[in-house]
Amino acid sequence: MTTSIKNPVVKLFFYTILIIWSVSVLYPLLWTLLDSLKDNKQFFLNMPWALPEMPLFWSNFSYVWSKYNFSTYFMNSIIVTVGSTGLGLLFSATTAYVLARYKFRGSNAIFLLYISSMMVPFVLALIPLFFLMNTMGLINTKIGLILVYTSSVLAFGIFVLVGFFRSLPKELEEAAIMDGASYYGTFFRVMLPLSQPGLITIAIINVLNIWNEYIVGTILVNDPEQYTLPVEIGIMQAEMQYRTEWGPLFAALLITIVPVLVMYIFFQRRIASGITAGAVK
Repeated sequence: MTTSIKNPVVKLFFYTILIIWSVSVLYPLLWTLLDSLKDNKQFFLNMPWALPEMPLFWSNFSYVWSKYNFSTYFMNSIIVTVGSTGLGLLFSATTAYVLARYKFRGSNAIFLLYISSMMVPFVLALIPLFFLMNTMGLINTKIGLILVYTSSVLAFGIFVLVGFFRSLPKELEEAAIMDGASYYGTFFRVMLPLSQPGLITIAIINVLNIWNEYIVGTILVNDPEQYTLPVEIGIMQAEMQYRTEWGPLFAALLITIVPVLVMYIFFQRRIASGITAGAVK
């Protein structure tokens, strides 16, 4: 059900706010794109806010891709993001299904424990987490990053999926069991496909968060071959005080931004509808 604003003054006010907000969001992206097409001379001439001169330096993208070994960092980010998101979905879905469909002593307490963990900043666990990962020999490994990121997204996934599983009719499980399906078959063939809106929502949000994560990647990884894109961007920015390659730096930022920006544009409706559907159900 949608409502429309009939008062022209109120409508103008809201449209003005939306336009200002859109400009404030889009301008930094446009500025990054324009500065990625400049050479160092244009930055030295105090032209960081001006339009780039011709010819445009599209070579900044190929330069940063090869010179700074961005292909390796890009692949590292893909592996870590896909692995963490996949494991996070699997563990969140199985845990949420048990908590939502099976009542046992302590089930509500476990659910509240997961939810309460969302209120604790993950940064507070970095020091003991570092010593734990070091003891397990998982420092400077993609597996270590995947396990840490997976654990960090479990609470949110469980919170969303419990609402979905609780809304599904009990008769679906009973019918599947009567047809000879096992408990595993009932979950993977019946219940999990029905929770697809929630799974897609969680996957998109997790991908956005993990792809852009910087602090954990900096602490748990100091091997350049294992860096993810945000970590390498931070190192490039720190090196700018010793070398002046601002065009390639903005090109690197754009390479990092574009994949998640495109994904968000295509799936933004699913994010909103998935969270709303789980809450309403």
